Amino acid sequence: MRQATTTSRGNLLSTTKPPTPPTSPTRSAKPHLARRLIQLYVGLALYGASSGLLVVAGLGLEPWNVLHQGLAELTGMSIGVVSIFIGAAVLLLWIPLRQRPGLGTVSNVFVVGLAMDGTLALMPEVHALSARVPLLVAGIVLNGVATGLYIAAKFGPGPRDGLMTGLHQRTGRSIRLMRTLVEVAVVATGFAFGGTVGVGTVLYALAIGPLAQFFLRFFAAPAPSEGGTVAAGGQPEQAILQP
Repeated sequence: MRQATTTSRGNLLSTTKPPTPPTSPTRSAKPHLARRLIQLYVGLALYGASSGLLVVAGLGLEPWNVLHQGLAELTGMSIGVVSIFIGAAVLLLWIPLRQRPGLGTVSNVFVVGLAMDGTLALMPEVHALSARVPLLVAGIVLNGVATGLYIAAKFGPGPRDGLMTGLHQRTGRSIRLMRTLVEVAVVATGFAFGGTVGVGTVLYALAIGPLAQFFLRFFAAPAPSEGGTVAAGGQPEQAILQP
């Protein structure tokens, strides 16, 4: 009996593997955080570049850039600088709406405007319609790619997104209604100041939702770890509005 017991124990010891040491959450979170940060800033830079392409095409801008362009014409500032000022002003409206900004929210204010001005500085003037139409289409598609990238990084919505969702939460009205009311007011004001409204504005309004939704799912990052402190919570699907 004693010998059998020893053999049984020997078999047990020979087949039992040592436990695998737990993976450090800090070590595993670092590559994930780095990837999300790259995704965020690439997305914001591409968003600014796409807006620059729409300006060069001259066939109509997205709603908020109609306002930015109109104010740029009025003040003499570049459209990118106006975008930064308007983004900062909209961000101040988050305070009474009790919205919580994330790293992506603050970065959005600056990166998009700088990238748009940089793109406009590099792009030549285009006059032929045969070149402007492809620029318009490329700008809209690139805008959808950029929107999916930066929202899927999950560092918080853009300032204008937060304005819409904040109004939705405070009034109880749908996000769609809040978006429509705000963007109609923005386009009308921008057009009165000299902003460009055209077929591109309509095409953008029709295409950006499906495009952004597709690329949001394509670039969706895994859920952030519990140790992350720079990400802002929320439902990214609700933020497919304007950064």
